[in-house]
Order: sequence, then C-alpha cells, then structure tokens
Amino acid sequence: MPPNTTASTGQQPGKSGRKKGRRARLLVLVLVLAVIAGVTGGAYWSISTVRASFPQTKGSLTLDGLSGPVDVKRDGYGVPQIYASSDEDLFMAQGFVQAQDRFWEMDVRRHMTSGRLSEMFGKGQVDNDEFLRTLGWDRIAKQEYDTKLSAATKKYLQAYAKGVNAYLAGKDGAEISLEYAALGFTNDYKPEQWTPVDSIAWLKAMAWDLRGNMQDEIDRALMTSRLGPKQIAELYPQYPYDRNKPIVRTGGYDAVTETYGPQDATAGTAGTGATAGGTAGASSSGATGLQSQLAGLQDVLDGLPTAVGVNGNGIGSNSWVVGGKHTITGKPLLANDPHLSASLPSVWYQMGLHCRSVSASCQYDVAGYTFAGMPGVVIGHNQDIAWGMTNSGVDVTDLYLEKLSGDGYLYGGKTVPFTTRQETIKVAGGEPKKIVVRATKNGPLLSDRSSELVKVGRKATVDTAAPDRGDGYGISLRWTALDAGTTMDAVFAMDKAKNWKDFRAAAALFDVPSQNLIYADREDNIGYTLPGKIPTRAQGYDGSVPAPGWDPRSRWTGYLDEDELPYEYNPKRGYIVTANQAVVDKKYPYTLTTDWGYGARSQRINDLIQSKIDGGGKISTDDMRQMQLDNSSEMAKLLVPQLLKIDIADPDVREAQELLEGWDYTQDADSAAAAYFNSVWRNILKLAFGHKLPKELRVKGQCLYVDPVSTTGPADEVQKVRECGERDADQAQPDGGDRWFEVVRALMDDPDSDWWTTPDSGPRKGADRNRDDLFARAMVDARWELTAKLGKDIDTWSWGRLHRLFLKNQTLGTEGPGFLQYALNRGPWKLSGGEATVNASGWNAAGGYGVVWVPSMRMVVNLGDLDKSKWINLTGASGHAYNAHYTDQTDKWADGELLDWSFSKQAVDGSTSDTLVLRP
Repeated sequence: MPPNTTASTGQQPGKSGRKKGRRARLLVLVLVLAVIAGVTGGAYWSISTVRASFPQTKGSLTLDGLSGPVDVKRDGYGVPQIYASSDEDLFMAQGFVQAQDRFWEMDVRRHMTSGRLSEMFGKGQVDNDEFLRTLGWDRIAKQEYDTKLSAATKKYLQAYAKGVNAYLAGKDGAEISLEYAALGFTNDYKPEQWTPVDSIAWLKAMAWDLRGNMQDEIDRALMTSRLGPKQIAELYPQYPYDRNKPIVRTGGYDAVTETYGPQDATAGTAGTGATAGGTAGASSSGATGLQSQLAGLQDVLDGLPTAVGVNGNGIGSNSWVVGGKHTITGKPLLANDPHLSASLPSVWYQMGLHCRSVSASCQYDVAGYTFAGMPGVVIGHNQDIAWGMTNSGVDVTDLYLEKLSGDGYLYGGKTVPFTTRQETIKVAGGEPKKIVVRATKNGPLLSDRSSELVKVGRKATVDTAAPDRGDGYGISLRWTALDAGTTMDAVFAMDKAKNWKDFRAAAALFDVPSQNLIYADREDNIGYTLPGKIPTRAQGYDGSVPAPGWDPRSRWTGYLDEDELPYEYNPKRGYIVTANQAVVDKKYPYTLTTDWGYGARSQRINDLIQSKIDGGGKISTDDMRQMQLDNSSEMAKLLVPQLLKIDIADPDVREAQELLEGWDYTQDADSAAAAYFNSVWRNILKLAFGHKLPKELRVKGQCLYVDPVSTTGPADEVQKVRECGERDADQAQPDGGDRWFEVVRALMDDPDSDWWTTPDSGPRKGADRNRDDLFARAMVDARWELTAKLGKDIDTWSWGRLHRLFLKNQTLGTEGPGFLQYALNRGPWKLSGGEATVNASGWNAAGGYGVVWVPSMRMVVNLGDLDKSKWINLTGASGHAYNAHYTDQTDKWADGELLDWSFSKQAVDGSTSDTLVLRP
C-alpha cells in the first residue's frame, strides 16, 4: 500500500549561509534541463522535477505494517532520530527514512554488489559486472541469510526491507531521485523491491575495500621480473617496532582477570617484509604465466568503480580511546575517523535509533553511523558503551596460480573438474551476455574475466612438473568473505551491548572484514579486540605472494580461535591507539599479516596523547578533535634538514628551497612550504624508483605533472617544464604511502645506494650518482613542476591549490553528460593534511596531488555526558542534489569543525527542526 499523506510540507531549506548560491545553481540546472528536455522530446523539466524527490519531513504519513506510531525527528542538518515502541517498527522506520534520503545510492550499491550495473547504465559496465559476478557477493549474502543469521536478525532485515518498499510504493523514478529522471532519457529502468539480501551484500563490498594485502601480493610478484630478493626486501622493510608501537603492548593489564593478559605476554607479529614462502613449489618456468596473469588482473582491478574501493596503499583509519584518569570529565573519550574514498553522498549515514522504553520487545537505544541500505548502527554509541573501528590489515586473501587443462585444473597430481555456474548479465539497451564462472578448490578464477589473460594463460610456459598440462595458467582467489558469515548478527549485538563482556561476544560474530575494534563504557573501562575469521597457513606459506594452487600444502590449514586473537582491556598506560599499525609485536606466535601499515599516523597520535598527559595533564573533547586535525609530516621531519644542506645554484630553485627554512612541517592548506616539499617528495620517488621498477608497474606514456594549458611564459621556463615531463614518460611512480616513508628512511643512511642513481639520459643529460645529487635534481624538478601548476611567483603557492577535494556522484556524476555532472557534483575544497598524517587527506603520488581518500567522518564520544559528544559527516544526510542537506556539512568538515551530537530525548527535542510521524 502506498504511503498515505495526511499532512505534508516540503523539505525546508535549512540555515546554510550559501542559500543564494544553491538557488542560483538550481535556476541554472532548470534552464539546462529544459533545453535538454526540449531537444530530446519536448518534455518540460521544472523546479518541481528537481524537488519532486525531496523527502517529506513534517506532518504525518500512514505506513502499512507498523504496529504503532513512530516519530522521526530531524535536526537542522537533516539528521534523523527515530523513536518507536518495538524493534520491528524501529527498523522498518529506518528503512523508510534512509530510502527517503538515499534510495538512488542504495539502488546503485545493490546493483554493484550483485554485478548488475549494466541493467542501469548499459554496456559500459559489462566488464565490471563480469568481475563482480565472478566474486559472487550477492550469492554469499543469500547463503548468509538462509543458513547463518539468527532469527532476530532476519526479522530486523525483513522489517527494514518492508520500510524501504513502503517508501517505493506508488512512486515513479522521478519521484525517487533526480538521477532516475535523467536516466529516463536513455533507459526505461524501474527500481525493484528491496530485499534483506540487498542489505547484507553491501558488507561484502566494504570487506573488499578493506581486504588487506592482495595488492601487495600482486606487486611483489610482478617485481620479481626485474628485481632480486634483496631489492624487493628493501622496498618492503620490516615493521619499525623500535619506533612505532603496536596496538597491543607487552604488559597490558586485564582488569577482569586482574592479571597481565596472556595476549600481551606474546603480543606481536612474525614481522613485515617480502618473503618467498608463498611461492614454495613453483618452478622458474612458471614465472611467465604468473607475471602475465597478475599484470592482467591488476588492469581488471584498476577498472573497477571507485565505490568498490580505492586501489592503492596508504588508505587507513584512526581511532583511539583515552581512559577517565587522563580526561577532564573523569570518564573515557573515544575518537574515530575512518579513511575511505571520497564519495557524494558520503558512504556514511548518521542517525539515532531509540526505543521509547528499552525492554525485551524493544531493545535499542543507539546512535551513530551506518550505511544507507543497512539496518542498525555500525559505529557509534548506545546508552552504556561506545565503539570505533579501523582496518586491521590482517591477511585474509590469497592469490593462487592454477595450472589449467581443458575442463579441469591440476591439484595433488590429478586433474580436478572446475565448479562452474552460468550467469546472465542483462544490458540496458543491448543484448544480454552469458558468462561461465569457474572455480577451483581455492576459489573463483579471476583470470577468466579478461580475454587477454585467457590468451596469455594458454600460451604460458608449463614446467616439467606437468608436461601434459598444455592449457597454461590462471589466477584464483581465496578470501574469507567468500564464505557465509555472521557480521550482520554482530552489528545488532554491538548496538545493544551493555558492557565489555557483551561487546566481546558481539565482536566474535564480526568475521568479515576483520577490524580493530576499540571500546569504552560509562563505568570508565576501555578496551581493544581483534575479531575476524583469520586463516592459518602451512609452514612455507605466509600469504605474501601468490601460492601454487596445485600443491595441497599451500591451502589454508584452518582459522585462529577466538581465544588466540589479541585483545587489551584497561591497559596500565590508560589509552589505546589503533591507526592501521601492527596489532602485535614479534613475540606473537601466529602470522596475522606480512603487510602492516607502518605506523606513522599511530605513533604521532601516541605521541600527542603522551605529551598531553605527561605531568598529569588532562584531555578534553576539543583536544581529541585537535588531534584528529594534526597535519604534521613525519617524512618532512626526516628529509627537510638534508634538503637544506644541498647547495643550489639556480636562484629560482634556491628561492623555493628557502621556503623550507623555518617550516614547522605542518601541511596547512595555505602553506607554500608544504606545497613545495610534497612536490620534492613526489619527484624523489619518481627519480629514485621510476626507472627501476618493472614495466607492469609503470605509468605508461603519461606526463605526471605538466599541464599543457599552463606551460606559458618565458621560453626557458617552458623548456625546463617540458624536460621534466619527457623524463616522466614510461616510468613507474610509487604511491607515496607510509611504506615508502620507511623505504626512504632506511636508504638515507646509505647515500651511495644504487636506488639513488638515475640513468645518463634525457634532454638535460647527466646522471645522478648519489643521494644528494638526486635530491638536488628533485628540488629543481619540483620548482618547475609548481611553476607549471601554480605560477612562477612562489608567494602565490599554497598546498591547498594542489591538494583539492572534488566530490563526485559515483555514477552519473562521473560518466554522465556534462550538464548532469554539474548538477550532481560539488567542489573543489582546498584541504590541509596529507599522506600518512593524522589528518589523512590522502593523495596518490602516482597520479598527482588531488585528494583521493579522506576521513569519511569524524566523531568524538564523551562517555561522561553523551550529549556533549561531537560528530560530522563528509557530505550531508541527503542524497538529493539541491536539497539543503546535500553537502551542508562539508564546509565545516573541511575546516575541522564538529557538530553537536544529541542523544538523550531532552537533547534531541531541543535540536529538532522537523518532526514526521509515521502511523500504522
């Protein structure tokens, strides 16, 4: 039954100071759409078309299926707080409200996770759909729903789906979002009913984004074509335990058992570094097949939509918790800011879910961040506890090189038939395409999704171990998320946990993706636990590089038991920091990964906390916020003193070098020194490593920084810029993350290392013979790079002019017509921060200085007074372009501000702007 409107008003414009700007953009949009509509058939798009999908936020609506009235109270930023008297009503209302704000996003996500984007966007998405069908996320999600999840969780998922479908009932596409109206020009697509499986499948996409070291496996294996073991090891240094502390430290005190926890006595990891263990049993003649297959797989991964995850190193998150003995309130403070690719709308959706009276029939009183399309709250707090998450980075994916033969593959000396299934991909405006997905004992054959990979695999050399296996090689994937799990159960269990025991029990259900979970409660306890389904491997196989699939010894041997996983509760130091660093130290008896983040951010946070509490200092909520905004560059602290020692003759370059004198290493948006340093850093990486990495990792034929439009001015300046650009051609470019910090740090003590040399070629001629020669050349190149980008006058330079954030709608805002991109996208914003800093507005040195991942939200929970907690989102509550809440939080987010976070009914009532009553 469609919703029955008994009183209705449109979405209010809010209090933004940019109301005139929005109105102007709206008028431009209406004019453009009117022209386009006239050209395409005479339909007339008006302001009513743009506003048709805006949610009703006042008055009342009748929803079939509710058992009682539900209040939806929105604050001045459109953030909803829902009040109900039963669990089912609460989650049904959550589905309805999220669909009001974000259904287009929800619909695109479910089509992506099920490999059905072609149904919406046509043949350009077929390749992506083939790959995602091969992974089979929606199939695993259905298995979870059918066989793994509790009856209560299924009931909540059904209620949520019922709420979404109540919103959809009776609506055409234009009434749901502007994007559907635009899609109607080329496609007769109609949204389908929502299902519980649609909600579960998005967890698989998030698991993929946080999957661990698969890219490192590929890169390390590709490096073997040109580099030896010593060189590869230099590019994957050991984790610096002496400098950057792991999360769980030896001697952490467990207040429950009143002992030093056994997990602390053995806390550690087997170490980070390139090893050959994963290739045990592979012959040298198989290297050709492996190299070709991995190069092709890398191309496939690069082609996936950004929404499926940023392909690169350095992405991560921050979270930390400080116990009451170190805070002004005497109760814990907990901060979290997950780093994810920037999207519009933000991946997160803020809301509160409140039972009017918590009881057996209505168990929830929780607020925080969730995903549009999924019930419950993923990160946040309830009336008793708070929690945050960062990616643990544990290794839960392994690639296998498979020997193929006809309809089977080699395993244990025998040919074993593939497990196969046929998939049909429907294509908007085109004929459907059928594919066959093949899988081995290790997992799906990813290599089948590239015709080039199949050709190469057939031609690849087959070694003497299998002389009759002439069809070549393929690559399969073993990944914990391809097994049905219970993470959805974990979300609901955390939402109603009352203490550490409850939280640990909930965490045990959180199998994929493995996350660092931090905890605090109102009784002044803090904790950390590592959940997840974490595989164990046989000796000789550590997951660092692809393994031989034909060898049964290479298969996983099992999973770590819950009591073998590290945790920490009320450590003596009084705080816990997780920022993707090593979880444990070298004494830990199991290998969790060979590829931890290297701890630049985490140690900076540790140092900031320690400096604040030394001498009895106390930490406030605003201190936590200020720590989240720390822009200090650890790499600059290491390199700048050496850069200043170098004698520069060119007065223009010397002028740039002087920017670094007296610089405090802080990467503020208005800092010219930060702009120059980051350009020098990028050029150091290019010069030191660009010609030495294998061709598969190179940026082909791309000038990495010369903008032809801006290369104007005196002829000598233009020539210098062109020379730098010509040297970029056919070079690799490291991404510049904290692994490269450690690579360069280790090489600083060896100024004559071969890594510091460059070839005697190019328009300038003349090789760099040592570290300081190369640094000098990087400073010259950086000067002319910034001249091309920012102008010759260094007084006009700033980091923010280079380091900009553009927010793009991940579908029509990325590949739609220009007028639609204008309508849907926003930006730029000039940002502070940078790579591997606490304020991690990440950029990838392989592609420029633009912001590619961000603190996707920030929160600070005050366990002393929950109503004094603070939060903010990257964009806004709404997914509707030109709605007042589309990007109304972004300016404040960019400035490092946090918003008040009401939780108690009194506080929520005080901050409510609009109230909608949903009636049965």
